[in-house]
Amino acid sequence: MTSKVQSLKAFLAGAGRVALVEVAGTKGSTPRDKGAFMLVSGAAIFGTIGGGQLEYMAIDKARQLLFSPLEGEMAAERPEGVVSEGTAKASSTAAATPPDGFAATLPSRGRVVRATLDIPLGPEIGQCCGGRVEVSIRLVDKALEAELVAAADAEQAQLPHVYIFGGGHVGHALASAVALLPVRVVVVETRAEALDSMPDTVETCLTPMPESMVRNAPVGAAFVVLTHDHALDFLIVAEALKRRDAAYVGMIGSKTKKATFRSWFLKSADGSEAEFARLVSPIGGETVKDKRPQVIAALAAAEIMTALAAHAGARAAPHPASRGKAMAG
Repeated sequence: MTSKVQSLKAFLAGAGRVALVEVAGTKGSTPRDKGAFMLVSGAAIFGTIGGGQLEYMAIDKARQLLFSPLEGEMAAERPEGVVSEGTAKASSTAAATPPDGFAATLPSRGRVVRATLDIPLGPEIGQCCGGRVEVSIRLVDKALEAELVAAADAEQAQLPHVYIFGGGHVGHALASAVALLPVRVVVVETRAEALDSMPDTVETCLTPMPESMVRNAPVGAAFVVLTHDHALDFLIVAEALKRRDAAYVGMIGSKTKKATFRSWFLKSADGSEAEFARLVSPIGGETVKDKRPQVIAALAAAEIMTALAAHAGARAAPHPASRGKAMAG
């Protein structure tokens, strides 16, 4: 498994000189929020601040910082283009001076090490968001590199967990879809061969007792159950519904399968109607009548992310009683 932290470390280790490009402030409608960042080297980028001319201009200015020489050294040759997940040439307008100014600080030895771009997202740069973005650009030294890795580690530790039980066609498609999102994905299987060809960013767990993964999962996890065995599905779902702190419990299947599970859950698993009501089945909803694995995966991924966001919001919201006390005080 390759995590975002590992990818960040690999980029920093192999990129040579690197500049940090960070959204320092926003007004109105903007592509990314404050704190979004990307890293720029002479030939590659890591991350994004939203794309478009805003990003091209920031990349161009970052490379001006990267290739401004120190006293007594020759300017480094500047590579053409930008290499990321694909390859893209910077727009011809990217090097233009941005509207409303550019500020930089100069160290004693002569190299510009910090810059600020204040860019209105209007027709002047071919973007129609209507907002305004302040971008901070600075060269990455060892101390800043350590800060970036530490922040990425902390972010990784806080990611919500999504457990996918079953590595069949839908399980593979769902793992591939959810792996692109800011979550930690774990695919759980009883069959070793079903875990082959999973995305690099997905964790896998081979176990004869998949229900134990439910018991040991962190608070706020999402559980998606789609194994090759209905009886195993029922066992895992029953365990997940007992977790009142779960953000999402979903099971693939038909209305008939859901009704069969309900009967078993209430009569044989000591389940309650309140617990059963939390079950999402079929996953992905019933609006789109398409049973292809990739379509189910896309719909379910959106459903899971919505549930995770709602759960996080509910946990962050103050309790009504505490709000009343605060108002009274």
